[in-house]
Amino acid sequence: MLSRLLKEHQSKQNERKELQEGRRREAITAATCLTEALVDHLNVGVAKAYVNQRKLDHEVKTLQVQAGQFSKQTGQWISMVEGFNQALKEIGDVENWARSIEMDMRTIATALEYVHKGQLTSASS
Repeated sequence: MLSRLLKEHQSKQNERKELQEGRRREAITAATCLTEALVDHLNVGVAKAYVNQRKLDHEVKTLQVQAGQFSKQTGQWISMVEGFNQALKEIGDVENWARSIEMDMRTIATALEYVHKGQLTSASS
């Protein structure tokens, strides 16, 4: 009788051990699945962040190129405006020179007229 009880006890213990081992395997499998699901979820976020970072890097490079081109073009515009301003100054200088010549010519014409009238009055007297 005692041996039968011992055998029953040992068989129940073996069943419990097998049950525990099965539950342990299920727990390990569930934990592995959970870990894989979490890692996959995190990887999706990381992948999106990586793709977005690459897009941002591309946009930054494009913006740098465009900024360089804009800077170059702005420099050209500034040079053109400075050249235009210089040309306007030169035109103003030519205009002043022409006025100066005109004034000198009027002075000479007035002097010649005055001399000519003086000669006419001397010849008539």
